[in-house]
Amino acid sequence: MPIFEYGQKEVEHLKKRDKKLGKAIDDLGFIEREVNDDIFTSLVSSIISQQISSKAAVTIFNRLTTLAGNITQNSIQSLDINLIQKCGMSLRKAGYIKSAAEADIDFDILPQLSDEDVISRLTALPGIGVWTAEMLLLFSLKRYDILSYSDLAIRRGIMNLYGIEKVTKADFEKYRKKYSPYGSVASLYLWELS
Repeated sequence: MPIFEYGQKEVEHLKKRDKKLGKAIDDLGFIEREVNDDIFTSLVSSIISQQISSKAAVTIFNRLTTLAGNITQNSIQSLDINLIQKCGMSLRKAGYIKSAAEADIDFDILPQLSDEDVISRLTALPGIGVWTAEMLLLFSLKRYDILSYSDLAIRRGIMNLYGIEKVTKADFEKYRKKYSPYGSVASLYLWELS
């Protein structure tokens, strides 16, 4: 699997903008996080992963892959919702996956759209919230400026890094501006610090 690519330019920018984050970057070194260029497959994986352990999500995803042959809009459209559910998920999640496959969205055009447009199109699908859309922006579309307020681990990383007990939305926006345009790289480190 390919990894989220970043380099010295992004690291130096973050270190210059924030000394505490800079120290964490020096301590942790470069972080490798896998990405998946296939947006639809990533979306299905994200739906499966909602509110369950990583290990369970991998098992269910592998069962669905075996059932479908390949995770594509066409392969999922051809499956009965009950068969999808029998891979180990709730009927509601199976419905979300089926709805995504049947949605009138051209997933191939998403890389050409702005972050806001991608979020808008994806969150129009049942079961897809802002957090899921942001994770797809980061780990599928490889966008460089994603820092998700909806991500508890990122907020926990900020609290640990700065020794604070709470991160308000206003505080979070200050950090987002400070890390921009490399919020995604900051996210990698904040997850490690959570």
